[in-house]
Amino acid sequence: MRNFRTLAVFLAVTAGLISGCSGTPNGGTSGSAAPSTGPGGSATSSAGSPAASATPSPDTETSAAAPAPATSRPSAGPGQGNAELAITVVPSQGAPEVDYTLVCTSGTPAAESSHPNAAAACAALKANPGIAAPATPGSSQPCTQQYGGPQKATITGMVDGVAVESSFARTNGCEISAWNAAKDVLGAAGGAS
Repeated sequence: MRNFRTLAVFLAVTAGLISGCSGTPNGGTSGSAAPSTGPGGSATSSAGSPAASATPSPDTETSAAAPAPATSRPSAGPGQGNAELAITVVPSQGAPEVDYTLVCTSGTPAAESSHPNAAAACAALKANPGIAAPATPGSSQPCTQQYGGPQKATITGMVDGVAVESSFARTNGCEISAWNAAKDVLGAAGGAS
């Protein structure tokens, strides 16, 4: 009985391969690969393996919407006052970078903060966490073309559970405004007000 099943599978595979050479597998129309019935009455493909079921594979696209990504900008207005930030300030062109670490819990600085005025920075973030990641001015927002100085700064980390990665400069009115709003968080480096 076992030899009969082996022979039946061999013949099914051979017939599938031969008909595959003519471009019409299993005698069907070109491009269709209808499963045949193999030994034991189970559906098999022309290669003798079980036919694909109606369940999609994990790689199949679905129409379910992906979850919305977390916002990359903390909300404006009062926050929780929790932050873990790395702050880098370049006080002037060619000057060495000044690096701070700011860690706040409920608006209070943690011991590992190296910020020059951590209490003021944490209080500012609790009052308005959005200052750590200001909105980029759009093309419709007018910015005065004034120069406030060569200072530059970056803030990276988390504020109230939201990832932030922001750059600050003082090369036009919009950037000066964002710098001034975040001055307590940016620290006193560079003498920019």
